[in-house]
Amino acid sequence: MSKLRVVHYINQFYGGVGGEEKADYTPELRQGHAGPGLALSQRFGDEAEITATVVCGDSYFNEHVEQALETIIPMIEKHKPDVFVAGPAFNAGRYGMACATVCKAVTGRLGIPAVTAMYGENPGVDSFKKDVYILKTGDSAADMRKAAPALAAFALKLGKKEEIGSAESEGYFPRGIRKNVFVEQRGSKRAVDMLLKKIRGQPFQTEYPMPVFDNVAPNPAVKNMAKVKVALVTSGGIVPSNNPDKIESSSASKFGKYDIEGCADLTSAAYETAHGGYDPVYANQDADRVLPVDVLRDLEKEGVIGSLHRYYYSTVGNGTSVASAKAFAQRIAGELHGDGVQAVILTST
Repeated sequence: MSKLRVVHYINQFYGGVGGEEKADYTPELRQGHAGPGLALSQRFGDEAEITATVVCGDSYFNEHVEQALETIIPMIEKHKPDVFVAGPAFNAGRYGMACATVCKAVTGRLGIPAVTAMYGENPGVDSFKKDVYILKTGDSAADMRKAAPALAAFALKLGKKEEIGSAESEGYFPRGIRKNVFVEQRGSKRAVDMLLKKIRGQPFQTEYPMPVFDNVAPNPAVKNMAKVKVALVTSGGIVPSNNPDKIESSSASKFGKYDIEGCADLTSAAYETAHGGYDPVYANQDADRVLPVDVLRDLEKEGVIGSLHRYYYSTVGNGTSVASAKAFAQRIAGELHGDGVQAVILTST
């Protein structure tokens, strides 16, 4: 029996090209395996082989999605794989988005089964879990020893066209697809058993999980804005010209803190947006459209607010993981509190 043919997708880091400084690396096709493909190949044994590996920079892919796909899909099609594998991406947001996007395109355009793997808070999960098989992993490459065997085993099942079980049994994120199955006990008996376990404080597994929404209780209204120091924080990516902190256009790993003491207008000569998720033209023409420094200065002069804080904070919300966003918020809030800021205006895109 001939081996299954596998094509693997990885980013510039795992391809050995470089780190963030090479994130704009254009798609490259290599023969055989590379990076984590070695671990996958070892698990495939005599059943499958990675015939080719596609390497692409995270920033390049996320900033040129259609262009990247028009290059990558023919590369994959050329090798006629039985199954396509991407990643694992763990909690790397841009990498996860790229892996899932390519998997969806490979399945939709080429009709080839595909699978990737990543951490639950990777934005690729929420964006593509209904369209793509995404196996669960830990949040960093430290989990590679567990992730690679699971990814290889699932890829073999897909390539052999074996029946894929439930999300719980196979280890992928639920896709919202429900199937009727026969079980020994009828629904009423199972429901009563779960209720009794819940009453007794015992663990139980629901058969109909509900979505969990993160609700944040609002703070009390500010009583007298005329005596308050107000700060500006944005996820719209407004930065000084040339983006001195090199905040990523998608899946940001950092935020910036910028001094606007004496600044009454964010001019096009001095400010721009680093955001890759919306048309930047109008923001680059006048960054006050996203970060209203000009309006806040007017309110400051009119006595509507006490003062505008001399620093503003900025990051990019496009594809940024929830974990990263929470970490940014904790650090920013701590600094603002320490600086005596009593109110914050949050702006987006």
